Amino acid sequence: MLKLLLKRIILPLVTVFAVCLNANAQTITLKGKVTDEKGLPIAGASVKLKNTGSGTTASAEGNFTISYSGRPNLAVSAIGYTTREVSLTGQSQLTIALPEDNKVLNEVVVTALGIKRDKKILTYSTQEIKGDVLAQSKEPNLVNAIAGRASGVQVTSSSGSPGSSSRIVIRGGSSFFGDNQALMVIDGVPVDNSETGNLNSGPGTNRIADIDPSIIANVNILKGAAATALYGSRGANGVIIITTKNGGLNKKPVINFSSGVSFEKPLLPQLQNKYSQGTNGVYYDGEKQKTSQSWGARMDTLKINGQPAKVYNQSDLFFRTGHTYNNTVSIGGGGAASTYLISYSNLNQQGTVPTTQFLRNTFFAKYSAQVLKNLNTTFQLNYSNSQNDRLPEGYALESPVWTIFTAPVSYNLQPYLNADGTQRLYRFSRNNPYWVLDNIKNHAGVNRFLPTFTADYKPLSWLTVTERFGADVYTEMDRYHESTQSVSNPNGRLVDNNTTFRQYNNDFIVSANKTFGDFNVDVLLGNNILSTYSENTYANGVGLTIPGLYNMASASTVKYSEASYLQRKIGFYLQSNIDYKRFLVLSLTGRYDGNSVLSTDHNFYPYGSAATSFIFSEFFSPELSQVMNLGKLRVSYGTVGNDGSIGPYSLLTPYNSVTIRNLAFPYGGQSGFLVSDVLGNATLKNERINEFEAGFEAGFFNNRISLEASYYSKKTIDGIIPSVSITPSSGYAATSVNSAIMRNRGIEVLLNINPVKTQSFSWDMTLNYTRNRNKILSIYKDQQQLGNGFTNIIVGQPYGVIYGTKWARNAQGKLLIDDNGLPFAADEQGIIGNINPDWIGGINNNFRYKQFNLSFFFDFKKGGDIQNNVDGYGYFYGTPKVTEDRGPRVVDGVNATTGQPNTVSVNGQAYYQRANGVLESVIQDGSYVKLRNVSLGYTVKPSWLAKSPFKSATLSVTGRNLWIHAPHFTGGDPEVSSFGSSNGAQGIYSFSVPTSRSVDFTLKVTL
Repeated sequence: MLKLLLKRIILPLVTVFAVCLNANAQTITLKGKVTDEKGLPIAGASVKLKNTGSGTTASAEGNFTISYSGRPNLAVSAIGYTTREVSLTGQSQLTIALPEDNKVLNEVVVTALGIKRDKKILTYSTQEIKGDVLAQSKEPNLVNAIAGRASGVQVTSSSGSPGSSSRIVIRGGSSFFGDNQALMVIDGVPVDNSETGNLNSGPGTNRIADIDPSIIANVNILKGAAATALYGSRGANGVIIITTKNGGLNKKPVINFSSGVSFEKPLLPQLQNKYSQGTNGVYYDGEKQKTSQSWGARMDTLKINGQPAKVYNQSDLFFRTGHTYNNTVSIGGGGAASTYLISYSNLNQQGTVPTTQFLRNTFFAKYSAQVLKNLNTTFQLNYSNSQNDRLPEGYALESPVWTIFTAPVSYNLQPYLNADGTQRLYRFSRNNPYWVLDNIKNHAGVNRFLPTFTADYKPLSWLTVTERFGADVYTEMDRYHESTQSVSNPNGRLVDNNTTFRQYNNDFIVSANKTFGDFNVDVLLGNNILSTYSENTYANGVGLTIPGLYNMASASTVKYSEASYLQRKIGFYLQSNIDYKRFLVLSLTGRYDGNSVLSTDHNFYPYGSAATSFIFSEFFSPELSQVMNLGKLRVSYGTVGNDGSIGPYSLLTPYNSVTIRNLAFPYGGQSGFLVSDVLGNATLKNERINEFEAGFEAGFFNNRISLEASYYSKKTIDGIIPSVSITPSSGYAATSVNSAIMRNRGIEVLLNINPVKTQSFSWDMTLNYTRNRNKILSIYKDQQQLGNGFTNIIVGQPYGVIYGTKWARNAQGKLLIDDNGLPFAADEQGIIGNINPDWIGGINNNFRYKQFNLSFFFDFKKGGDIQNNVDGYGYFYGTPKVTEDRGPRVVDGVNATTGQPNTVSVNGQAYYQRANGVLESVIQDGSYVKLRNVSLGYTVKPSWLAKSPFKSATLSVTGRNLWIHAPHFTGGDPEVSSFGSSNGAQGIYSFSVPTSRSVDFTLKVTL
């Protein structure tokens, strides 16, 4: 009986058990796909085997591969979707559809100090721009890639010369004379964005141009005081948070390679080509008869040596088609506890002006590892080497663009040398532009290192200790040479400028997150130490003893100067976020800063913010939530310091090298210094910005429509004025004071719409709108006006009005005309323009149809006056397009003597040369509609690549500045400030290298 039982029951059971055990021990490879409920792939979805530590990430097509044994649970999650768990029972193929999260946004954004927060519970305004959107713009400079894409942000380019700077300002200017640009932060570490590299007239390069846009995962823009208070006084003007890419856990090495080439054509001002060199209709040949004017004979009737005169289109002959080559290769991946990413990029931008170029080689490496169960570390290094060759711009005598835009069309500028080797000139006071190409050069070379180390230690599940150290170190060698025979420096000139910059930043942060019943508390406590050192040596040599030898030793007279500074800041900060049932949020921030450049009585100063938000959609019924899934109101108030106007040692009264009568020191080998006539003010303190912000956020139809609107009002108090007059009996002429007050008020709107979303076709649209109103409330006591470069500071007016000569008018506003029939300038100058736009905005559309992707982006600006110097000086020369109308005209106005309507006729030359002396005549409305970017891409079907080594391949064509409508502006591009990114250089168009219209072709493949 026992034998029969063993044979018929027990042995079969043992066999079945063994088979099951073997099945459970077998490793199975699961190939799956993650989609939404409509079948669209969800890129980047997280796929994890619960309780094993094993996981992966879905590809751009939603595909993933993971190995398992036994019967584990598979957890799949993605931002904006509800997490799903699936029990695995031997499946080798699986498609998982994630439902959208209808209750919360769950969008995680990077905020101050690199801390990630759920956007839903933020109490202030922030806007994210994805890295692929920035890369799609094909802009070599990150700042230009942001232009027009974010509300509250205004970007202004300076020039079309390769490597030229761009200015980025958030919510209007806040400091009178300090830097108003936003702080740049890369992976939690502030970096320098100074404008450097130009040793003559025109803009330099803003140092964020050293960063390769292809390594950026996303950019978050922090706008108001409540959002930036943790950064102390450095964040007073807003913060641009840049987050770089990472590798991937449990990911085999993935190699990405992209190669692009673009072609650029300059956007030129409107110039005339109908009249020759000369004056009063008489032709000058430019050889025996020289003049700068083009008021000569008509070209279609002019004969030279019996032959019809040839028209030389100077711009077409001088400018070339620019080329930009951009190649990037990266490899990334990771194991179960570490990730890595290595990237190399080469940019070669050849400008539209011959001999100008910007070369950039960048190397980026990032390694993250889980050293212990509760200790994660990240080390990264960003290295860049850039070489920039540029030429003088603006109205400097050395500027070739000036001569090209004002040269007569009847004169051939080539050859540029006479038979005796001297310059061939059609006028006396400016170099031949072709001679400039071979004999003047401004070269800047930069080596930059950005290392960062971060360690996150979690001694408890709710407690994290973070140590982050970052450095920004670069050396820059700038060289300028100007050959002998230059019109401005006949004996030649050399400049050597060397800069060493070192900045070290350390943050020690303790953060805790704990839930107490219905309350969730998030507390952060930290310390920041910032040390900045800069050293500069400058040598200017004139009188080259050996022409063509560009060595400072060959200069007969050399002036040398050196400067250095060391500045340290220390800060202690605290932030607490308390939310009640995720519908009521309170955020409090405090910071206590110390600055070594301030006096001991004022070098420590506190500030902070308080903000709250009420998420009323948490009370919606399920039916209403299907329509409106998010509704939030938020209010905040913050006060921050701003010490950007106070440089190191500026509280002292220095000694300056002087000139007495006509004797400039050093003289005869003897140095001469006098105490500056500007008295240092040891009681200066930081400026302060107080800001109120209120906002509304809403999401409809599972965020197919989302809206964010903000109102802000910020006031700058204790504004620093660096030079106000004081009584001469003090022995000084001026001093610095904390006295000025400025106000900015504005509205920001951001609207995202997803009108169509199917498996084969989707359409996404983003609109943004910004309106800012600025006003100077006071300067100092009863002082009403100050100059600031090309703009002015006037009480009761916006910051940045244009002040200068204006036409004389009667009480009714009619022009006053003299007895010769010409209008004339008023005796007193006045406000003639305002560089601030009425509003700015943008519309971006992105369409996807199967493997095709099409996007186009319109940028808008309403208002914002521009001082058009190309026309202004051109009125005297007779070169703007408008001067082609040269016939007699009776200027509409009244005779200043009789008060009767003017009846005296004048010719075009007399009228425009009179206008040349009145600044009001060249103030133009800078409104524009710009098709800033159009991109068409095609992604090859994966099935077509099945037998190739490639995992994916994408071809794209991108156009920039393809169409510009600027009805009131006669220059090439109304978005320009020819002299750089400083406060006083805005709103002027003055013979800078033209910006370009370009077309880019890019191939990207993944191995």
